[in-house]
Amino acid sequence: MAIQANGMFGKTADGREVHSYTLKNSKGMEVEVLDYGCIIRAIRVADKNGKVEDVVLGYDTVEGYEVNDGYLGAAIGRFGNRICKGKFTLDGVEYSLAINNGENALHGGIVGFNQKVWDTKIEGDAIIFTTSAADMEEGYPGNMEVTITYTLSEENGFVLDYKATTDKNTIINLTNHSYFNLSGNPDDSIVKEYIQINADYITETDEGSIPLGNLMPVEGTPFDLRTLTKIGDGINSDHQQIVWGGGYDHNFVLGKDKQMKLAAIVEDKESGRRMTVYTDQPAVQFYTANFLAGVDGKDGAKNNYRGGLCLETQNYPDAPNKPLFPSCVLRPGDLYHYTTEYRFDII
Repeated sequence: MAIQANGMFGKTADGREVHSYTLKNSKGMEVEVLDYGCIIRAIRVADKNGKVEDVVLGYDTVEGYEVNDGYLGAAIGRFGNRICKGKFTLDGVEYSLAINNGENALHGGIVGFNQKVWDTKIEGDAIIFTTSAADMEEGYPGNMEVTITYTLSEENGFVLDYKATTDKNTIINLTNHSYFNLSGNPDDSIVKEYIQINADYITETDEGSIPLGNLMPVEGTPFDLRTLTKIGDGINSDHQQIVWGGGYDHNFVLGKDKQMKLAAIVEDKESGRRMTVYTDQPAVQFYTANFLAGVDGKDGAKNNYRGGLCLETQNYPDAPNKPLFPSCVLRPGDLYHYTTEYRFDII
């Protein structure tokens, strides 16, 4: 394993320097990351014929990440996914968050963790990113310290390890928003790829993608992905949940135990690439790039509608307002800590 500091990738509009780093293993796998938003800019991995290609969407410039919607490759926080009307009550106090998704709060607010330039340290085989968020920043209580550590194993496992502390009772839900396309060709639609998600339930939502508070069985619906299923088979279903989401954009329930578990498998039959996702989080958001609009991506390619898929390991959306959902509260003296691994191999 080796880590290479690539130097300055560019500057933000307000003049902050952004740097690039590459993790490499002896199998030829490479992961390029930025200190801006802890962005996973590229994952280069071989297909069944040994051809190494990039399997995540991204941009060639810092400006691309700043200007375009979609959160490509970025760390998300303080709270990933949606909070209804941007409001929640904690210890009898109602908090109002920045509204940035219709009438709701999404992915941490107007200036979330995806837009911070994180402090960076290389330590052995790991890149360690750290940042802080001030009390009431984007409306969230508590001064928070956050660490995200990236490592790459010799078994082609890319591990994301999240830690956070606070000095005041607050809420937290960190995740990563990478868009994967295992074909290695961003012009290919992910509808031809196959997915398995080990979930018996999703959190049913309203038209605005806010959970109703109940768990909906996947049995007999397009959400039954418990065996490898072609994504295109259900993505255009007339099921109300699919119609409201514009495709898959749903929280799949994995179980409340805090042990590492197999969350999902994605396979691309043509390239032979397989990605297996493990996490100790209670859920994963499966999203099929239903709102990407064909803007310029990397190396002359476009980031197209349904040109990638996200598997965002997380707590449930709107958990602060749903008492039956797993708690998202972080208190002083406690450590928020979870791990996700994206592992790559050949079918």
